[in-house]
Amino acid sequence: MVFGLGRKAKKEEPAEPAEELTIAEAGDGAPATAARRQDGPFDEAEISSRDAFVDLGALLITPSEGLQLRLEVEEATQRVVAVTLDLNGSSLQLQAFAAPKTETLWDEIREQIGQSVGSQGGQVEEVEGAFGTELVAKLPAGLPDGSQGYRVARFIGVDGPRWFLRGVLGGPAALERPAAEPLEALFRQVVVVRGDSPMPPRDLLQLKLPKDASTTPPPAAPTLEEPERGPEITQIG
Repeated sequence: MVFGLGRKAKKEEPAEPAEELTIAEAGDGAPATAARRQDGPFDEAEISSRDAFVDLGALLITPSEGLQLRLEVEEATQRVVAVTLDLNGSSLQLQAFAAPKTETLWDEIREQIGQSVGSQGGQVEEVEGAFGTELVAKLPAGLPDGSQGYRVARFIGVDGPRWFLRGVLGGPAALERPAAEPLEALFRQVVVVRGDSPMPPRDLLQLKLPKDASTTPPPAAPTLEEPERGPEITQIG
């Protein structure tokens, strides 16, 4: 498995308006959320061993043939802020955040995504998927021939015990369900390591490069803004 390092150009001020979203999470006492998580993604307490996973700190990833991992590094702080799974020409960007015990905020987050996309002249559509309600976002983008098209990203979110896991599907997986199935399967197998330390809601859980991992530069590294505000939609897809 190959690891790539992408770098964020600069650190943005948190107060700046967003092409991004605020992320938070769900609690232990949410039956609907628990039902959606029966087949994953999982909490660290729900597995017996880490041996079968690639250990990225806050996230444990199941290896897969042909899978490439890109860790996105914030240049100003050298902090790893996201991991992107590249497989079969599609991508899945992952971020995990600390959250309170008793709230589910995915409904609120979807609303924020819609407002952000709308402010950029884009469109959003809510669809039902394997992980509950999802969002498909379409943003205006210039095509190589100079014409105007759309960049598409599909947002999925899962609330767990004191964490929130956000995935953004790009490439063919954002448009075609069959193309998304391999990455959806990997998303289900993700394990979130929340840790016991108190953390403010929406704080990004710390990712790290595995020991002894070889790295190669990614073909193109997306820019990420402040993690507290979530993913930059226009950089996905």
